[in-house]
Amino acid sequence: MGAKMRPAEGAMTLSEMKEFAGFPSSTQRYIRRSLDIGLDRDDAMARWSRDVVEAASIRAQARLYRSLPELRQMVPDDSDLGAVAPFLAPLITLVGFDLGQGRLTTFSAFRFLYERLIGAESRPWLPSAFCAAAALPHLHPELRRKLLQSISEAAATASGWSNRQPAFFPHWVEKVDNGSAALPN
Repeated sequence: MGAKMRPAEGAMTLSEMKEFAGFPSSTQRYIRRSLDIGLDRDDAMARWSRDVVEAASIRAQARLYRSLPELRQMVPDDSDLGAVAPFLAPLITLVGFDLGQGRLTTFSAFRFLYERLIGAESRPWLPSAFCAAAALPHLHPELRRKLLQSISEAAATASGWSNRQPAFFPHWVEKVDNGSAALPN
């Protein structure tokens, strides 16, 4: 095992991978697309756009995600109400957009994405942002109900949060043609 990766880190990475694998394929796709946009990893339009509707959604998401670098700098250290509003208001707007896309249908999928977009220091604020955005009137009432029921009591009332940064950041994986992967004779 390498000097950089201790056993606990490997176990946590594996746990993150398992969590991601448990999401529906549409949620996995949306998370990878969002990470490409939010972390400026790849050309999201070229990779993820399948039609004009999705292209418009990607452009809108990219416009909103331009505020992510500033949000990362604004994460409050404590519960000082003066520091909360400038952070939570734009965060709720981003979350409202993402939830409105219909691909993040649980708190755990939302949390998985936003821990990576903003960082571990955002964890204490994620339940508030999720609940506020999940209650926005632009969402269909059934979706609002499903979203709000997906947050556990433990997540909503946690007394503390880990400050360990996420280790697993899912990427697009090219499909391999089975014919070209044949073993030599």
